[in-house]
Amino acid sequence: MLTVVQVLGMSSEDEMVACFLSGELSSRRFGRSLRSHLAAAGQAEQLLTHPDLSDAGANFVRRALLAATRGYGENRALFENFPTHVTWTRALLSADEAASVRYLDYSYWVELSGGSRRPTDAALRIKAGLRAFDVPNEPFVDAARALIGGERFPPLILVGERQDNLVCLEGHLRLTAYAFVGFPIDVECLIGTAPAMGRWAQ
Repeated sequence: MLTVVQVLGMSSEDEMVACFLSGELSSRRFGRSLRSHLAAAGQAEQLLTHPDLSDAGANFVRRALLAATRGYGENRALFENFPTHVTWTRALLSADEAASVRYLDYSYWVELSGGSRRPTDAALRIKAGLRAFDVPNEPFVDAARALIGGERFPPLILVGERQDNLVCLEGHLRLTAYAFVGFPIDVECLIGTAPAMGRWAQ
């Protein structure tokens, strides 16, 4: 059973939203769209890179950005059927615990992991030169090299009905990079739990 090594403290919806957007800002896949929405809203990247969670107005703008880009709070896209009331916690996971986190049930991640949705299986397949839908694996290798070089990644965002059965909501590439190099350090994360999450994060 997965148990959290160290709970760092309570988190919040505002911190989760800020963390999610910060992670996607550097994403090759999602960063461009997010920057376009930032510009359209007349906002600078500092809103995401240096979030002030005590600023209610800034929190509102970030929630609106996550709604526009990923459907948060609008029951669509990534957040379709996502629970409304979620308890957020900041925590560290050990190597074994992080290795037990599953990918979202999304075709690319299912394929990359050979059907298991486990990051360790995906890492083995990447090392064997296997691709999912012929998408290049270089971003995983680059992230793994950065981790070995001492870079520290933003927290992963994980969700589940309980803390002993977690699915990655945001940070799949970073989770895979950790697995690629054997989870050399504890993994910082935000964990969202809710009774209804079990139906969403299966």
